[in-house]
Amino acid sequence: MKNISASEIDRIKQGSRWLWSQGDYPAIARLLEVPALELARRTVSPGANVLDVAAGDGNFAIAAARREASVTATDFSPRMVELGRARSEREGVSIAWEEADAESLAFPTAAFDVCASVFGAIFAPRPELVAAEMFRVVRPGGTVAMVNYAGGYFQRLAELIGRFSRTDAPSLPSPFLWGDEDEVRRRFAPYASSVEIERGTLRLAFASLDDWRVGFAGANPPLMAMKAMLPAGAYDGLERDAWSLFEETSTNDYLTVVATSPRG
Repeated sequence: MKNISASEIDRIKQGSRWLWSQGDYPAIARLLEVPALELARRTVSPGANVLDVAAGDGNFAIAAARREASVTATDFSPRMVELGRARSEREGVSIAWEEADAESLAFPTAAFDVCASVFGAIFAPRPELVAAEMFRVVRPGGTVAMVNYAGGYFQRLAELIGRFSRTDAPSLPSPFLWGDEDEVRRRFAPYASSVEIERGTLRLAFASLDDWRVGFAGANPPLMAMKAMLPAGAYDGLERDAWSLFEETSTNDYLTVVATSPRG
């Protein structure tokens, strides 16, 4: 990977903030909730101090709060923070929501018992910074946990969108490298005393093309961003190809990663 200037990174992040404000993310979040619930059951105890990084609208954060943890949820997208606050209030759970960048978390060192990210921090452009920050903010002996895409529909859809994009993609690591077990172990090696990894599969179900359009395509932020940018005919072609991909595979593999910070 070539060196990327700070101004280019800022431009990429501004574009990402806009992208993740498109569509109806809560509808997508509902499709992704099960792995977040599983991770909370595995890592969160009553009274724990928990940080959810790149939290979206709060799947993991809400699951942790329901397990009687003290929860802070962050996202670099103001829209996601707004959605998360509204959802937390609606569901009657107490969560502190803050804007924060996964590459530069504005929290003290060793402030949390658990730092987790579910299908979120993988999209930050510099993974080594993400790993360093997640371990920095947990106490010695604390837990860093992630759920990461590891192949399947979402990865193939991202590759398809890339082919339709009218701008050259920056030379950055693919977010889907977080789904490679060896790569995760390499990124965590400088910080973790142990790393446990399990594979899972998440299946999406839509009864028809129209059902998929309403329940997925019309809600998905990257697709809706492309709809805003592409001529109508080009977007129609993208949507057709995206549906064809779904007919080929409706599953998403993922890695559940649970690592322990050294006790010092």
